[in-house]
Order: sequence, then C-alpha cells, then structure tokens
Amino acid sequence: MVCVSNSASPTGMERITKRRLFLACLALSGVIYFLRGRKAELRNMPAFSPHSDSGVEGIPREGDQVDETIHFLNVTSWYAPVVWGDSTESERRRGEFAYRTFRTGLVVFVLGRYSQYLLRFVVSAERYFLPGESIVYYIMTDNLRSIPDLELPEDRELRPMRVAEMPQWNHLSKVRMSLLAEAIRGTIAKEVEYLFCMDVDQEFINPVGTEILGDLVATLHPEYFGLPLYTFPYEKVKLSRAFVEEGEGDFYYTSELYGGLCAEVYALAEACSRFILQDSEMGYHAMQYEESYLNRYLINHRPTLLLSPEYSWWDSPRTLDVPIQRIVSLGRQCASLEPQNKETRKC
Repeated sequence: MVCVSNSASPTGMERITKRRLFLACLALSGVIYFLRGRKAELRNMPAFSPHSDSGVEGIPREGDQVDETIHFLNVTSWYAPVVWGDSTESERRRGEFAYRTFRTGLVVFVLGRYSQYLLRFVVSAERYFLPGESIVYYIMTDNLRSIPDLELPEDRELRPMRVAEMPQWNHLSKVRMSLLAEAIRGTIAKEVEYLFCMDVDQEFINPVGTEILGDLVATLHPEYFGLPLYTFPYEKVKLSRAFVEEGEGDFYYTSELYGGLCAEVYALAEACSRFILQDSEMGYHAMQYEESYLNRYLINHRPTLLLSPEYSWWDSPRTLDVPIQRIVSLGRQCASLEPQNKETRKC
C-alpha cells in the first residue's frame, strides 16, 4: 500500500479529531484489558523467592517487579506453610495427625436472623469438617430454640452457649471477640485442644481435614490474595488500635475462619477485644470491624499456618479462581450479587 503524505498542516479541528480518536483507542484498550478479568490474571501466583524483600512472597509492593515464573504460593517469608487441600504437603500433614488423639472445637455465633443458616452449616460440617475426628460445636446463641435437633455420632456434639440478644450486627462485631475470650477461659479451654472460629453463614462443600491444624491458623482473603500490599483494606485511622502503617503487613486475612491451639486463639481474642474496647472508649470502631483488629494482631503475631482461599471462597468479580472450593461464604456471596439474582440464591 502506498501512503501519500499531505504537506499541508492539519487544521485545528483535524488535530482535535485525531487526538480524540487516539484517546478513544486508549480507553477501549483499557476496557478490553479489564474485561479479561482478575480471575484470568490470578489463576497462578508469582513464584516463591526466598530472597524477596517485598515483605510477601510472590505478592509485590507498589513498583516492584514481578517474576514471570508463576505458581501457587506454598510457603511464606517466615516459612509458614500455605495449605492447598490436595497438595503433597497437605497429605503429609494429614499423615502426621493420623495416629494422634485430640478434640477440636468449632465456634459459631448464631444471633437474630443468622439462625436460618445454622442447620445448613452443621449438616455440611458433619459431612466434611474433620471427618472421623472428635468435635464440639459451640453454638453461641441468643435463641436456644434455634438449635437443630440432630442425632450426631458419639464423639461429636452440639453445645449451646447462651449470650445476650444482639439484634444489630454491628453491635455483635464489637463484642464477639470478648465473648469468645470469655467462653474459652471459662469452658472451652478445658475441653478441646484445637479451636476454630467461623461465621455461621457458610457452607462446607468439600473435605476440610487435619491439614488445617496448627498453632495459629489464618485464612487468606480470596478478594485480596495476589494483589499488592498497598491495596489491602487495613485500618488507616491512626488513633485506632487496628491502625496499620504504610508498608506494614504480609497478607490480608478474612475473619470468616481462623483458629489453632486453644491457648493461641484465646490470646488472639483477648488482644482483639482489648483493642476494640479501647477504640470504643474513643467512640470509634475500625472500618472493617473485627477483621481490622484480627489483621492488626496477625501482623504482630504471624500465623504458623495459612489456609488458601479454598477454605474461604465466594463468587464475585474480585475473587480468585481456586482448584477446589471447600468452604463457601453464603453471606458474602449474597452481598456480591445484583439485586435480581439474590432471590434466585435465596439470600
């Protein structure tokens, strides 16, 4: 093709039209890139580098260069394993507990309208949560009539624990850590070795075995796993006890599931309840509620075991695709839906 150049200078209107066309092309390219989706970008994670100085293995800070070799993160910079349920490491961990005798507690708060989720939660846990192991379900509730009448195996039981009525969720978020610490100190510590805390509006959909057991266990938030540190919704108000300075932190953890040895969970709950009380005395509560205080604590006390987003997942434009979904958050799933789809999912 032969191009003929016009020696005459373009008019002002022609220059404006060409500029607009150029900007429109840039905008269209950006839209196309965005529509490819975060899920496609994050199917695999940046490779583990033992010499990384970014603070998080495989997750860059702003301006960092990313290694082109990618795979799922299996260990942190402080050498804590990251659990993917079907990995060789998980099989090894399950083997370690195969001949041990222990009892595990699972705490859920069932208050107000959240009683609608309890039956579904327990039935799914009975099918998939630590199958074959001894379990106590501690049901912290303001309505004992909400406890389902289920016949459980001899080594698994429902233990209702009555708490004061709290109709407003934001009020519960201020006292849940203190109620948890009180329950551990009063009863739970005498009965179980390991303890996990979960939101009741979740469902087990695949096996969750002894690979999750560790001293202090946290779960990677599926909407922030793989994103740069500066994007995490840490608390930014400096007066708050949950405040995280710029450049601090490793990962962003969800409050949907955390646990470990009973003594470790008690230390976490007691510290977070103290942080929340101190903020409340100033008339303030962190923007991400108790999740903010949990993340502050886990920066100072790094977990010894991290659960991958397989163990806390919901479908939203921000969540990472995972090899297998093990626990699905029904509540956060519903929150991510358009209004017309919520009725279909019975939200």
